[in-house]
Amino acid sequence: MAAIALTVLCQERERQMTRRITSVPERPRPPVRVRLRRITANQSKPYPPDGQGKIWWERLKKAFGTVSSDFVNASLFQLQSAARLPCSGISEIGMNAALALIEAAAPKDEIEGALAVQMACTHTAALSVLARFGSGGVTDRRVVALASAAARLFGARRDSSAAASWQRSICPRRARPYQ
Repeated sequence: MAAIALTVLCQERERQMTRRITSVPERPRPPVRVRLRRITANQSKPYPPDGQGKIWWERLKKAFGTVSSDFVNASLFQLQSAARLPCSGISEIGMNAALALIEAAAPKDEIEGALAVQMACTHTAALSVLARFGSGGVTDRRVVALASAAARLFGARRDSSAAASWQRSICPRRARPYQ
């Protein structure tokens, strides 16, 4: 009896070892990125990093959960406002990090897209406030003001993520006439 069980076990193990992988897992696509062409000190024009404008724009629309180019333009402008480094211009790294956060939220429509943009903007702004702690000449009064501002921004981000969770779980999907 033991010899039969051992034979069956060996055959099963051999079959597992020689079984070919039929499907190769798909590699996750890297997040959509932007390059920035500076117009003024406070404004830049986003453009595709690889030169494929149509594909890039469709990926941006998908990342924001919309089919509206105006929504994408407005969202990119808001991200530019939030992605400014302290005492500096607009950060391309900050913009791309915010886009990755928005794409990870995977908004399904404009409402979820707006909540994802709000989360990314408040997160970026809060980190910018925290970065100011490292600059020289910080007085006790300034530390209290910066800590208060950072706490409020993180609270706003928490509220945005709670609203996004509620939107996904409670609200029924609305019919979208253009899809």
